[in-house]
Amino acid sequence: MLRLPAVAGRFYPSDPKELTSLISNYSQADAQQQVICAKACLVPHAGYMYSGHVAGAVFARLELPKRIIALGVRHYPRGEPAAILSSGAWRTPLGDAPIDAGLAGALRRECPLLREDSVAHSTEHSLEVQVPFLQALAPGFSFVPVVLGTVQFESLVNVGEGIARVLRDSKEDVLLLTTSDLNHYEDDATTRAKDRKAVERLLALDAGGLYDTCRNEEISMCGLGPVVAMLTALHALGAKKAELVKYATSADVSADRSQVVGYAGMIFS
Repeated sequence: MLRLPAVAGRFYPSDPKELTSLISNYSQADAQQQVICAKACLVPHAGYMYSGHVAGAVFARLELPKRIIALGVRHYPRGEPAAILSSGAWRTPLGDAPIDAGLAGALRRECPLLREDSVAHSTEHSLEVQVPFLQALAPGFSFVPVVLGTVQFESLVNVGEGIARVLRDSKEDVLLLTTSDLNHYEDDATTRAKDRKAVERLLALDAGGLYDTCRNEEISMCGLGPVVAMLTALHALGAKKAELVKYATSADVSADRSQVVGYAGMIFS
């Protein structure tokens, strides 16, 4: 199937030249920082105006491989709670990004909870906003889109362990690109305090601790499910290092500190 853009012109520019220029500006590499081949990354998924600079800072640090598992959020109660697309392509203003059918097949075999479902992906923005970055910065890539909705902790662990088996068995480098925003719609000071607690657990590669902290501290991290699955996979793969590349809130752009959203950009190796 061909998945058409749902948020072009709203979350990011619909004009290809404007979009390419914006991504280039957001992804300027710092000559003093090392580019690495990471196991996974965490990027936000708000409109580029608010969080594009955080995502770009992460992509600028990565040696992007040609194969990517993109693990996102199912924000809306439509479709399967754990949805994959195994064939076709995603269209953006920069062209069509092919789905990696072979990698998708491996994921479906190792993650029985994943269901083939276009409905969950059709209007979801969390993965769509990542695709233009990849098209601009990793030409020739292919990917597998997976979104997770409200899923129990044990199910998230099962998905993460299945992803780890796929990554371990792959003969080529595969990046696990995971997306989430952090706390939502509280004042800036509260959001930063809550986000610090979540980031501490992320830096500790602590899936269970992050899950419990977000629930106990009422941290409205929309991608908690995907991030728990990612951390589970990283633990199984023996990851040792997590780095916070950039943190911001929407107030850094809007100057409205009454209701903000937090964004963290991280890499894991």
